[in-house]
This record gives sequence, structure tokens and C-alpha cells, in this order.
Amino acid sequence: MTEPSVQQIEAAANIRTVETFLDALADDDHDAAATVLAEDVVYQNVGLPTIYGRSATIGLFRRMAGRAAFDVKIHRIAADGAAVLTERTDALTLGPLRLQFWVCGVFEVHNGRITLWRDYFDFLDMFKATLRAIAATVFPALRPTM
Repeated sequence: MTEPSVQQIEAAANIRTVETFLDALADDDHDAAATVLAEDVVYQNVGLPTIYGRSATIGLFRRMAGRAAFDVKIHRIAADGAAVLTERTDALTLGPLRLQFWVCGVFEVHNGRITLWRDYFDFLDMFKATLRAIAATVFPALRPTM
């Protein structure tokens, strides 16, 4: 059996960094999430305004605390050098509404820190998730689960 290459070890470490970050957000552990973000991280939800910097990015999630919850299920994750790609289902819970939607994410990880977080999602899928969430307030059996 051959030893893993430096590139394979780096890719595995970068994947762990992204998983640690997403898990920390899902656990509302903003301090842990902040530790793996670079000071000058760029956070983009394609089609929405870009957020620059660790404090602004974590500040967004801190402001959501108590009003909204974030959950994530990673379906696939792969790395090539600094780039880590995720295919996942994200869920935002706002009071009785749980919006669950598909997301593809691109992360760039350098020296154990995320320098870029770019998510792609379909606005039509978000609209459908909103309609499902509203319907689930009347018919709880429709509430999505991960």
C-alpha cells in the first residue's frame, strides 16, 4: 500500500476545515466557525451582495442567533488543491418556517483558513422551499427533515 501524497494530505485537511466550519455554524458555535475563517475571507451567495471579512461574515450569523437556525447535510465533498467543492442541503429555520434547499459551495482554503466561501443556489428552489415551509405550518407532515 502506498503512502498518501502531499496533495492528498492537503486535500483531506482542507475538507476537514470546511466540514468543521459548516458543523460549527450548524451548532451555533460562532467562535469555532470564526477560527477557520481567514481575516479577509470573501463570502458570496451568488446573486446577493458579497460580504467581506471574518467579522462581517460571523457577525451575520451572530445576528441570526435566536431568530434563525442553520442546518446542513453534506451530500458530496471533494478537494483539488486549495479548492473544496460541496454539494449539500442547507436548512434555515425562521420561527415555524423551515426552508430546505440545495446548495453547491466552493471554498478556498489556504494554510488551514477559508479565504473564499461562494455558494450557488437556485432562487426558484428557494421560492419553492418557502412555499413548502408555509404549507408545513398548516400541514406539519409536510415539514422537511434532513
